[in-house]
Amino acid sequence: MKNLIRVERARCDMSQSELAEAVGVTRQTVYAIEKSKFTPSVLLAFKIAKKLNVDVNYLFSLEDTD
Repeated sequence: MKNLIRVERARCDMSQSELAEAVGVTRQTVYAIEKSKFTPSVLLAFKIAKKLNVDVNYLFSLEDTD
């Protein structure tokens, strides 16, 4: 699964730590999601999208291998 979290965090001038705190996870979790090493739950994906003011379908997309 690809995601645009890093791009949208930059647009919002938000650090990984700030996003993590806002959605109730650790900075390491945000890092792992950004690097596609961890797939977030549906609830977490929606929380991240809401905090970044984007649609969840824009923020996350499936790859052919998913």
